[in-house]
Amino acid sequence: MTRLFDTHGIGELVLDNRLVMAPMTRARCIETIPTAETAEYYRQRATAGLIVTEGTPISPEAQGYVYVPGIWSPAQVAGWRTVTDAVHSEGGRIFAQLWHVGRLSHASLQPESRQPVSAGTVAASESKVFAFDDDGNVDFVGVSDPRPLSTEEVVRVISDFASAATNAEDAGFDGVELHGANGYLFEQFLNPATNTRSDRYGGSFTDRARFLLETVDAVIDALDSAHVGIRLSPFSELFDMPAYPEAAETYLYLASELSRRDLAYVHLIDQRPAGGRSLDTDFLSSFRSRFRGTTILAGGMTPEYAEELIERDLIDLAAFGQPFIANPDLVARLQNGWPLTTPDPTTYYGGGAEGYLDYPRFTPATV
Repeated sequence: MTRLFDTHGIGELVLDNRLVMAPMTRARCIETIPTAETAEYYRQRATAGLIVTEGTPISPEAQGYVYVPGIWSPAQVAGWRTVTDAVHSEGGRIFAQLWHVGRLSHASLQPESRQPVSAGTVAASESKVFAFDDDGNVDFVGVSDPRPLSTEEVVRVISDFASAATNAEDAGFDGVELHGANGYLFEQFLNPATNTRSDRYGGSFTDRARFLLETVDAVIDALDSAHVGIRLSPFSELFDMPAYPEAAETYLYLASELSRRDLAYVHLIDQRPAGGRSLDTDFLSSFRSRFRGTTILAGGMTPEYAEELIERDLIDLAAFGQPFIANPDLVARLQNGWPLTTPDPTTYYGGGAEGYLDYPRFTPATV
């Protein structure tokens, strides 16, 4: 393998390699403020070419999981500054993933226990989120029924994203990634099964994409296009998002529109590991022909598959998720052919240092 460990440019940033640490919720910030442990977690993994943080809610309304660090308050910005300082001290690069879960929330997490918001009123009735049960204990609980955002509220949410992007810049991030994947708010607008609106944000697939694209434009205005990426999951059926006939057309339209805006990157997720439709090479080729910028792919990634796709010029960067949990030195392990540690799923969410900071680096045997 060679290409996987080549440098790659994103705007004025030069990444040391083509491995991306994918965003992963870890739910370890009790006060929704990044802690010293958060900073150490990311510092340990700073040899990734690029780190994308765990999903970071842009406002109290945007939360769908307990103990997740946000980015709407000065205290949160200060906490994230300790994270970016730690990563930069090791020579790493880090983007903040800006997140609004929409309907995938529970009233226990919402301001004044209000309903979550969405494109419409369709609930993700089979889905659960990490929130508080009726006894006040943290557990996976069914989502609450959503209410639709008014047209004016959609504009306000766009402004919330732009404010969060400015906060991320103040916190020292190298850029931001909008979370437009996995059934969260942007997908709730894109999918006609969840978007039954009659205003300018509903109707045809181009109108359903308006919220996403207007948000991208607002965040570009707050920063600039070289510091803005987006995560998308074409054909995703996660969290009760049904398939729809014009999905491919929708995402290829987005590819063209995002290319025109000269984004830093698009981060695609292959849902094959979750049992969904795979992003096969034909779709990747079609997407690549329309989006001319950096393309990242995540989802069941292996070094061999990453090398193949990079060599075929179908992607530029390969994102790894769970391997980075248990292998803070994943780059060195892959580069040297060292064995990988398997992560413990019982410590993915919540808790303390166990399963978070205590995975060791590999030490080669000395002769």
